[in-house]
Amino acid sequence: MTSWPGFLYTLLFYLSVPVLLIRLWWRGRKAPGYRQRWWQRFGLVPPVSGRPLWIHAVSVGETIAIAPLVERLLKDFPEIPIVMTSMTPTGAERVKALFADRVHHFYCPYDLPDAIQRFIQRIQPRGSLIVETELWPNMIAGCKKAGVPVIIANARLSERSAKGYAKLARLTQQMLSELTLLITQHQSDAERFKQLGMPAERILVSGSIKFDIQVDDTTRLRGRQLREQFGGRFTLILASSHEDEEAQLLAAISPLWERYPDLLVMLVPRHPERFEAVYRIALKYSDDVVCRSGRNQLLPDVTTRIYVGDTMGDLMLLYAAADLVVMGGSFVNVGGHNPLEPAVLGLPIVMGPHHFNFAAISEAMEQAGGMQRVQQMSEVTDLLSAYMQRPEMLSEVGSKAMHYADSQRGALDRLYREVSTHLLS
Repeated sequence: MTSWPGFLYTLLFYLSVPVLLIRLWWRGRKAPGYRQRWWQRFGLVPPVSGRPLWIHAVSVGETIAIAPLVERLLKDFPEIPIVMTSMTPTGAERVKALFADRVHHFYCPYDLPDAIQRFIQRIQPRGSLIVETELWPNMIAGCKKAGVPVIIANARLSERSAKGYAKLARLTQQMLSELTLLITQHQSDAERFKQLGMPAERILVSGSIKFDIQVDDTTRLRGRQLREQFGGRFTLILASSHEDEEAQLLAAISPLWERYPDLLVMLVPRHPERFEAVYRIALKYSDDVVCRSGRNQLLPDVTTRIYVGDTMGDLMLLYAAADLVVMGGSFVNVGGHNPLEPAVLGLPIVMGPHHFNFAAISEAMEQAGGMQRVQQMSEVTDLLSAYMQRPEMLSEVGSKAMHYADSQRGALDRLYREVSTHLLS
C-alpha cells in the first residue's frame, strides 16, 4: 500500500508485534493452541504444490459455514489442493475435525507485508476466498500484487462496523477497490459497502450461506440418545455463551426449579478456556451438574439438573437434544451468534438485546414467528414458563423458525458458481 494511511497502519502493526506475541503467550495459559505453530503467523509455512485455493475462515463459525462448499470443491476439483487458514485454535481444531488431512491448515499470517508476501510465495495460491468480513489491507494488497484474485464471501457489515471503517475512509476504499468480488448476505450490507467505496458492479447480494446448513442423521440420532439419557425432560440450552451470561441465566432460572423440578439446563460456552469457570458457576446453583467431557466423572441421567457442554464441535448434537434455545453473545455486548443452526432443527429461539452480528436474520426470523427477542434474562423465565405450560407452542414456533431457514437456502450454490468462475478457472 502506497498511501499514507496504509503506511501508518502498517507501521503501527509492526510496532504492535511484541504485544501480539505476549498476547499469544498469555492466552496460551488457558488455551495452549495459541502457543502452537506461532511462526505460521509470520508466513513461515511449508511450501504447498499444485497452486491451491486459499480459504480463510477466521474461527469456528466461519469454518462451519464454509464447510459444505469445501466438501463440494474437494469432490468436484480433486486435483486442486485447498489451504485453509484460521486465527484461533478452536478454528484450527474444527478444520482438523471436519477435513483431517484432506486440506492443508495453517494459522493465517499477521497483516504485515513481509509475512503476507512470504506466505503467498510459499503456497502460490490460484485464488483466495475470505469468509465473512475479514478485511485486512495488506493481505488484500499482497494478493493483488501477486495476481491472486480475492473474493469475500458471506460478507456482512453492521451500521456500527461501517462507521468504524468510515473513519479510515481512504484505507478502506483502497482495500475494497482491490477485491475481485464482494458477495454480501443482504442488500443493506451491499449498500453500506457501496458507501465505503466498493464498486457496485463488483458486489453480489447472495443471501447467507449459513442457511444451507445440513444436519446429518448421525447427529440427530446422537441428540435423541442424549435426550433419552436425560429422561426426555424439558431442556433449555444456553448456546455459545460468554462471560456473565451463564450466571445471568441461572440466577433467573433457579427459582423455577421449585415449580418445575424436571427442568434441565444445558450451558455451552463459546470458548474452551472458560469451560472450567462455567463448571464452577454451575456448582453454585446445583449439586446435580454433569460435564460432557467427563471432567467430574459423572454421566448424564434423569437427576441431572445442569449439563455443561465443555467439548468442541458438539453444539449441533446438543441442539438436537434440546427444546428451547437461548442464544449466547446476545445478553452481553458481543452481538449474538448464529440462530440458523437451531432453526434448521425446528427449535424456537430466544435472542437478547445485542444481536447486531445477525441483525437482518434475527429481525426476519422474529417477523416470521420463529424467534423472540427480549431485553434481559429475567424475561426468559416468563417465556420458559409459557412453553412448559403449553408445549404445543414449542412445535409451532420451532416450525416457523425451520420454515424461515428453509425458505432462504440457495446462497451456497451461488457462491460455488462464483468461486468456480473467478478462482478456479
